[in-house]
Amino acid sequence: MPRSQAESVRSLTDEQLREEENNTERELLNLRFQTATRQLTNTSEMRQTKRRLAQIKTVRRERELASAQQGTD
Repeated sequence: MPRSQAESVRSLTDEQLREEENNTERELLNLRFQTATRQLTNTSEMRQTKRRLAQIKTVRRERELASAQQGTD
């Protein structure tokens, strides 16, 4: 993932991350339906969407761990 995309995910607030995660999951579901019905023309879209979702989940988890670490200090 290009550095600018990773930085854009990290710059989002927690609420925006949750919203982006939901939107990306919905988009992935739609891409799966398109694949099943053979309507998906750009097959790399699914891979890009999965990576975007993984990046979002990674950032959310990093923030969870950071807040838990601050709570124990």
